[in-house]
Amino acid sequence: MDILKAATDWAKAELFSTPFFILFGVVFMVASIGFWQLGKTDIAKAYIIPTLVAGALLLIIGLGLFFTNKSRIEQFEKDYHRDALAFVASELERAQSTLKEYQNIVFTAIPLIIAACALVILFVNAPIWRASMITCIAMLVVILLIDGTAHARMDAYQKQLLSVENEIRK
Repeated sequence: MDILKAATDWAKAELFSTPFFILFGVVFMVASIGFWQLGKTDIAKAYIIPTLVAGALLLIIGLGLFFTNKSRIEQFEKDYHRDALAFVASELERAQSTLKEYQNIVFTAIPLIIAACALVILFVNAPIWRASMITCIAMLVVILLIDGTAHARMDAYQKQLLSVENEIRK
């Protein structure tokens, strides 16, 4: 198995998925402009700032991940040719760490935050709070959708790394 190709393919797949953060960020920002221009009710006006903030956060996440993974592709080849065994070990460590973060943050913390936001919606009637909580839930659902697929790719990549590591040790 060519682990350099697998690593590069994984990073390219990440490069494909991270623009979805940017796309949703732009959608949230356009929605904010729409609420600003067309919003007549208190609740519509209350969505202006939360959707703008959510859009900005998603843009920052998407751009950060895009440029990180883009530079990672070039670094993979250099690291692999320098020391293939160290490359596999460092990538395996990074993959395990990332999978643990997904488990803790994406699949535990985010659902708890969504539940907390839903409770706030139930008990607070102020338009700004409701708009903020609904926007927060929408943003977190977007993160769950995108990171759910990223988790699956990272899990498959980790399995490839483990397979290569086992081959090397034999």
